Amino acid sequence: MSELENFESEIIASITAADDESALEAIRVAVLGKKGSLSEKMKTLGKMTPEERSIMGPALNALKNSVNEAISGKRETLQDLAIAKRLASEKVDITLPVRPSPAEVGRIHPISQVVDEITAIFADMGFSIAEGPDIETDYYNFTALNFPEGHPAREMHDTFFFNPDENGERKVLRTHTSPVQIHTMESQKPPIRIAIPGKTYRQDSDATHSPMFHQLEGLVVDKTANIANLKWVLEEFCKTFFEVDHINMRFRPSFFPFTEPSLELDIQCDRSGNEVKFGEGSDWMEILGCGMVHPNVLRFGGLDPDEYQGFAWGIGIDRIAMLKYGMPDLRAFFDADVRWINHYGFRPLDMPTLFGGLSS
Repeated sequence: MSELENFESEIIASITAADDESALEAIRVAVLGKKGSLSEKMKTLGKMTPEERSIMGPALNALKNSVNEAISGKRETLQDLAIAKRLASEKVDITLPVRPSPAEVGRIHPISQVVDEITAIFADMGFSIAEGPDIETDYYNFTALNFPEGHPAREMHDTFFFNPDENGERKVLRTHTSPVQIHTMESQKPPIRIAIPGKTYRQDSDATHSPMFHQLEGLVVDKTANIANLKWVLEEFCKTFFEVDHINMRFRPSFFPFTEPSLELDIQCDRSGNEVKFGEGSDWMEILGCGMVHPNVLRFGGLDPDEYQGFAWGIGIDRIAMLKYGMPDLRAFFDADVRWINHYGFRPLDMPTLFGGLSS
């Protein structure tokens, strides 16, 4: 019996030393499992004489019960310790203020907000939103838009060129969103009414210019599109975007390779105070360029200029965001300064709508 007592003391000692439930389970399997040490001893009862079995049977059963009780007691102790440890690590200091939700802390970048505002305005006018690749070929970025060979915009000092490919062709980071006009005319039959917000790239950097900036392009192609339609679209856009009831506009002659005639649009404003106020005052501010689509551009888009005509305009999204929300320096748009975004950003759930307000 002394051997059985030693066996029992070793098992009880290993159970007592177990420091987690997985170690305890390993001990249980090693002792009471199908091939456990105690189970193997139980299997020897069949080979014993009746006298030996009458002594060893009760002793082994008592040992099994003792081991089960020790394991159960140790498991309860370990579970209590685990709960106490979890409570200590997950406790909440109720004296601390409640943290604001992500919806309250997070902010939408002003550029994203203005793109949403523009989308809401033009969608209400029946325009579709179109997009195109940031990396363009020389054909789509220049040639198809009626830029002649030797035009200054093709020069290295203004355009980001890639290295020549195996065919000697040099792709570019698009300098405007106008290539989407050609892509759309090639893939869609008139009538076409699209607004094209997107990133553009030019080698320029100061308080009002950035090497990467955002531009809004607009295109309408139809059999009866004319300057009067262009004026109405731009007037409705400016009134809605700047949230004024009335706005005076004037068009000045200009030149763009892809429009003929080409026009610059000025809108009435007041610059006497700390902010620019639109729809009042005696000042004028140039806001965008526009014009009737050049016949050559229609031809490059696969359309007959004797049958179709259209108008287009382009405006800097970053610039109109600065004008509307009083931001003095364009470079701050791209600095990723959390203080700036907290000041000028918009709450995530305040989606701009025409009936709920663009910037409310």
